[in-house]
Amino acid sequence: MRIASSVTSVSWIPSEAVTGTMKAPMLLGLTHYDDPPPERLDDLAGMHAAGRFRFANRLAAWIDVDEHGEVRDAGYTGGGLIATTDLRLGTRTVRLPPLPWPDIRDEPEIGLDAVRFVQTSGGRTNAPMPRRISRPPYVMVASPPVWTTLALTIRTDGSADFEVLGATRFPRHWIYGPDGTLAQKSGLADYRSWAGDTSAEHSPWAQHDQRVLIADAETALERELSTLIMRRGSRPRLRKVAAGEAVTRQGEPGGELYLVLDGMLAVEVDDAAVAEVGPGAIVGERALLDGGRRTATLRALTPCRLAVAAAGEIDRSALVELSRGHHREDAMRV
Repeated sequence: MRIASSVTSVSWIPSEAVTGTMKAPMLLGLTHYDDPPPERLDDLAGMHAAGRFRFANRLAAWIDVDEHGEVRDAGYTGGGLIATTDLRLGTRTVRLPPLPWPDIRDEPEIGLDAVRFVQTSGGRTNAPMPRRISRPPYVMVASPPVWTTLALTIRTDGSADFEVLGATRFPRHWIYGPDGTLAQKSGLADYRSWAGDTSAEHSPWAQHDQRVLIADAETALERELSTLIMRRGSRPRLRKVAAGEAVTRQGEPGGELYLVLDGMLAVEVDDAAVAEVGPGAIVGERALLDGGRRTATLRALTPCRLAVAAAGEIDRSALVELSRGHHREDAMRV
């Protein structure tokens, strides 16, 4: 019997994620930010052809199990995809082909009742990215590499799970599980540190990977409320928070709701961390429902960008439903 499964990362550039000199081509319309990928991957090849993401790493694999429940064979399918970069020069569009690097696939680790697969996929776009760096020649034009390293474990009972082992700090990476639905997100799109790291020597192709913070994907209600907050007619107030800074403090009054645009927050109750939340999460509803006092401290684990919504901007019934859906920890009462 053959059992197949997969995990896929899709890497894209969110609005306002680019800073410094590379923001100019975006503002001038020479190139573009990306719309968020869908909540479910139904046609990765079609998305690639339409240029709806920058990079994708599809780790697909299979195992053959005999009548005794033992693994007899295993192998990889899938692979990496990099989109063509379109530069708009007046009325002309110049298509720049990508520069993929060869996929790295570990030999399948076959155990008694499971097989583990690990795949790295990535490379460079061919887009020019003039920027300063801290070492000779002090100016670079070629884009830095992008990659993700994914692990997939397939069990003989048909179940599977996955893990993000490494990735570049930019752009945003969304992770889709075996059923094709969005499951996780990279917690921070750090353009500055990524843009200064130009060499393949600091990549898995030279036995050097990078760990990244990973957050669970937000709920469907949070996605709905996020759209309301960001597109309600006027631009929401944005708040930048440094790593280590408290956004809210337990016991203090509070009348605002926060949408995490970028970065990771720790939820602390009685000085103990009980959960972590990342991009797409909406927090702060408990104070709006429970007498206006914060019942937890929110502390930035990384630099964060937050959109702020006042209490009256969200329907109370939606806040009640949002609170019911927050089962990260029973102690989480923001």
